[in-house]
Amino acid sequence: CSSVANSLLKSCALLDCGANIEARDSLRETPLRRSVNCGKTELASLLLSTGADPDSKGFLLGVPRIMYMPFPFQIFQTPDYVGMTFEYGGAYRTIYTNGTPHLKGPLNFWMGDSRGHWEGDTLVVDVVHFTDETWFDRAGNFHSEGLHLVERFTLADPDHINYEVTIEDPAVFTRPWKMSMPLYRRKERNVQLLEYDPGLLSDQDQAERERKKTN
Repeated sequence: CSSVANSLLKSCALLDCGANIEARDSLRETPLRRSVNCGKTELASLLLSTGADPDSKGFLLGVPRIMYMPFPFQIFQTPDYVGMTFEYGGAYRTIYTNGTPHLKGPLNFWMGDSRGHWEGDTLVVDVVHFTDETWFDRAGNFHSEGLHLVERFTLADPDHINYEVTIEDPAVFTRPWKMSMPLYRRKERNVQLLEYDPGLLSDQDQAERERKKTN
């Protein structure tokens, strides 16, 4: 899969805009949903209006959400790991491919602990040790610290990677479910990662809201 090393990639589909998502009709009832006593649409509106989304606070988005945000990221491949650097918030991932096991838990990482191996042209990544402070999307779909992911990065051609992730979290979902989407290479001349600081933008938005309240 060396042909994807150092390639600049961007998600081709967002979670709410075209990604292939397996049905999650068996979502467990949660204390959050019970506490606000409303349906999914009303809950999403409430969460957005209160700025509860970690994205609105400038936090790291976690995995898998950062993989389908509309910001590019770059992949570096070495003999011992695959590195990913993201435009969003200067985030990065290290996926160890040298056979080392997961760190002994319990541990809580924003981006989890990633260990990968190769199955032909597919990089299979097992991810554990999450914090429960990240979401899957702006609608408030969340997970617990027990989230377990299995990601599959399959080289489709020199400019495309098929991304699939299986989500398992018995504390939130009654069964595993999947989502998948293509990742494509950015081919503009001199393309590079830029600085995107969501926390700074959130502070500016808050200052603007306070200014309007006083006028």
